Amino acid sequence: MWAFETSFYQIYPLGFCGAPFENDGNLEHRILKVIDWIPHLEKLGVGAVMFNPVFESDTHGYNTRDYKKIDVRLGTNEDFKKVCDALHEKGIKVVLDGVFNHAGRGFFGFKDVQEKRWDSQYKDWFHISFDGNSYYNDGFWYEGWEGNFDLVKLNLRNPQVVDYLLDSIRYWISEFDIDGLRLDVAYCVESDFLRRLRYESSSWKDEFFLMGEMIGGDYNRIMGDDLCHSATNYDCYKGMFSAFNSMNLFEIIHSLKRQFGPEQWTLYKGRHLLSFVDNHDVSRIASILNNPEHLKLIYTLMFGMPGIPTIYYGSEWGEKADKNQGDPALRPCFDKPQWNELTDHIAALCRAQKANKALNYGDFSAPLLTNRQCIFERQIDGERAMIVINADAEPFRAHFNARAGRAKDLITGKMVDFGGGLEVPGCTSYLLSELD
Repeated sequence: MWAFETSFYQIYPLGFCGAPFENDGNLEHRILKVIDWIPHLEKLGVGAVMFNPVFESDTHGYNTRDYKKIDVRLGTNEDFKKVCDALHEKGIKVVLDGVFNHAGRGFFGFKDVQEKRWDSQYKDWFHISFDGNSYYNDGFWYEGWEGNFDLVKLNLRNPQVVDYLLDSIRYWISEFDIDGLRLDVAYCVESDFLRRLRYESSSWKDEFFLMGEMIGGDYNRIMGDDLCHSATNYDCYKGMFSAFNSMNLFEIIHSLKRQFGPEQWTLYKGRHLLSFVDNHDVSRIASILNNPEHLKLIYTLMFGMPGIPTIYYGSEWGEKADKNQGDPALRPCFDKPQWNELTDHIAALCRAQKANKALNYGDFSAPLLTNRQCIFERQIDGERAMIVINADAEPFRAHFNARAGRAKDLITGKMVDFGGGLEVPGCTSYLLSELD
């Protein structure tokens, strides 16, 4: 699967393109801005762009109006076709955000129910009772997602709804050649729908990738051979920054052992969860880490651990934003990309991950672990990668069985020697390969 062998770049298009929060109905060709960023994406070395989301919506993108139309604030379908073609020309895959649990109040089917009530052919597309009333005084009650009544829950047990959504997905594959979908709140979506989606989409396009949003619980609920290929690894998202801020690397290594360790009982052995240090729903990592010197280290950790490493636009140069400032603060518009030492570091990680089978498919073990230092290994078919992290400000000499004399750091290109122990400067990470 192509998605297991590359890194993702996540864009929140409405924010990235500087669109107004409310859908004002004015056509602006803002999505073409992505084409201007392609040289940056190439230099960074990412292999896929994940757009969250792009369909016509009422406000923030997750209250969909039309599943076959680009949001008018972003441009036209023809504009987005240009974007997809330009990305594909450079070998960059395109993944869209599928919001299939709920639609917006502006969704055509819901508007038809508002107008015709029980005479609407779409009344069974939702969970509606004409014996009650809604927060918006519609004259009928309906179920909203987790009490948010601007998000009208779809009835995924209705074959007409399923057929409409699948037809929409087939449209984006046939017309735009998209390569995959992120499934919003996949933990709420009917498992029968997920199975049908996996079966149908795999016949429409070879290696069509499905990744489901999962906040907590057992990711196997939505991920498997007949479900999604992947799920969002929120468990390790929290564990990564918490381990650095508490200077207790046991926390994240324990989580990784629980998920991917050598024992038979581990939860997700052989699976590829989506790894991230931040995204469009949480504070940027540069605003969370207590020590700015840990920024490079946490990205090394993310790229080294099992999973699909994902970079949120702007965070590759250390942009800050706090969730307490509201979602718009997390989703800004940048005039142009920036580049600094952190970006250099992440670009080196992208290059290493793309070329290293052990980082993409290797098993997980941790031969050295202290509160402030860790070394973990990824190995498959005789190929091995070692991830070394010293979170302390002081140098550290690591004594462990390296099973080799020397190795190459794929981040800097320099050789390191294991003789007499591995010397690791303060706040430094290595990604070691080519052991001999």
